[in-house]
Amino acid sequence: MTRKTASRKLSVGILGATGMVGQRFVLLLENHPWFEVRAVAASRNSAGKTYAEAVDGRWNYPTSIPSSVRDLIVLSVEDDVENMKNHVDFVFSAMDMEKDAVRSLEELYALMGMPVVSNNSAHRWTADVPMILPEINADHLAMIPIQQKNRGWDTGFIVVKPNCSVQSFMPALEALKQFEPQSVIVSTLQAISGAGKTFETMPEILDNVIPFIGGEEEKSEREPMKIWGRIKNGAFVLAKTPQISATCIRVPVTDGHMASINVSFNIQPTRDEILSAFRDFKSPIDGLGLPSTPEKFLTYFEEENRPQTKLDRDIGNGMGISIGRLREDPILGWKFVALSHNTIRGAAGGAILVAELLKEKGYLQAR
Repeated sequence: MTRKTASRKLSVGILGATGMVGQRFVLLLENHPWFEVRAVAASRNSAGKTYAEAVDGRWNYPTSIPSSVRDLIVLSVEDDVENMKNHVDFVFSAMDMEKDAVRSLEELYALMGMPVVSNNSAHRWTADVPMILPEINADHLAMIPIQQKNRGWDTGFIVVKPNCSVQSFMPALEALKQFEPQSVIVSTLQAISGAGKTFETMPEILDNVIPFIGGEEEKSEREPMKIWGRIKNGAFVLAKTPQISATCIRVPVTDGHMASINVSFNIQPTRDEILSAFRDFKSPIDGLGLPSTPEKFLTYFEEENRPQTKLDRDIGNGMGISIGRLREDPILGWKFVALSHNTIRGAAGGAILVAELLKEKGYLQAR
């Protein structure tokens, strides 16, 4: 690993770099205009190897390992915190460990002065940690100075992104917020990469559907309430509506989470009003020029058989949301389907977008 040198780009470390999401971070950060991977870290079993050696036989993507990363020496996420601090300006966390261990390690990195942008769920319900979906609650970054004051941290802090499942349905509901969604029944059809698996490592999914994903339904029902909440007197106040009932199902596709959404509204919209809301949706990050922002965030398909996971998961370089099949629901009012790429928008790409927002707002700087 080389020493940190002067550069216009911020130097980045990836914690948990050898796992499926960590590998996606490596790929998405190749040639990033603002960030440069300067350090990778993983478990003690991988420490001391080159990155290429550490992922040999378990590289999950058809694209080759970027040349800028393949020869980096893998650090230990537990033992080399000081070394990491000497080489990077902030870290992405993709650690796959027990939640208590992740919480402790992310707090240690922040204590050492490194901002942590986490893909892990360990801190999503920590009282002073914002959970950011940039197109919805960019204003929650205001919790960062409160968090730093609470903990006596100077330059370090922790920000998390939400679960991959909520990315498929929350943006569409956010576009319809003016009609005051009240009750939502959502069924998600989730790809095997969400479990860190491929067809080779998850043979039980072949010719099969598994109607249970541990913890996923609770996350899908609860996390939107924090994202749609507000900050009052230095604390998060959770939203009370809409009420969400979720069923989460694992299906035999590589990437892409699809959601079937049934929703009732306090203000009943027409079909044209819903379609206009999707088409004209404006987010708080529009116009900021963040590199990972898709040209079009929400895309509605008029075709009856779209969106399809294989055809549409990569829309907007995997950062866009696809919507289709809008129709009246005889019980709740309206129903439709939506699709997101779970390892790009729902994981590494979403975290990179959060980091870009942090940089734009002045929270990430060269140390």
